[in-house]
Amino acid sequence: MSWTDERVELLKKMWGEGQSASQIAKELGGVTRNAVIGKVHRLGLSNRATTTTATPKAEAKAKPAQKAEAKPTPKPTPAPKPVESVEARPSNVTPLRRQIIPAGQPLPPQPSANEISPEALARVNEIEKKAKKLTLMELTEKTCKWPVGDPATDDFWFCGLPSQSGKPYCEAHVGVAFQPMNSRRDRRR
Repeated sequence: MSWTDERVELLKKMWGEGQSASQIAKELGGVTRNAVIGKVHRLGLSNRATTTTATPKAEAKAKPAQKAEAKPTPKPTPAPKPVESVEARPSNVTPLRRQIIPAGQPLPPQPSANEISPEALARVNEIEKKAKKLTLMELTEKTCKWPVGDPATDDFWFCGLPSQSGKPYCEAHVGVAFQPMNSRRDRRR
């Protein structure tokens, strides 16, 4: 589909009349709504002078003869609930505050949802003392592939202890890597 001068003129006319991109696409045929939106932006037509929906007051002024027609009255919307004051809040509940950090400034440390329990960390530390400290080339399907250290240094190694059946890690590292959903969810609270 190409944008011929006639199609562009029809697009401009319909856009100026306040028709939607979907309506214009349907009228033009062979073009999607997104293609119409893209062409509108490329032509610089994105700001419409008029809107497609009139306010109720404008409709009443524009059509005074139709006031006699019986229209169903809309149901009244319930009034918004009043916001509770700070004094009404229980003392043990602290309000959430969003800190605005200027651009270019480092973010403050956030509590991690992936923190390891002290018991699991102690068990992992004990296991890593017994680890075989394998390199990447020494790993097999039956060895624990838990990485230890910084890969950019010479002190980097993999656990290497026998892995659990169907898992990439040994028993201690499986306990850290694959945690039940409930315990992960509870830590976030």
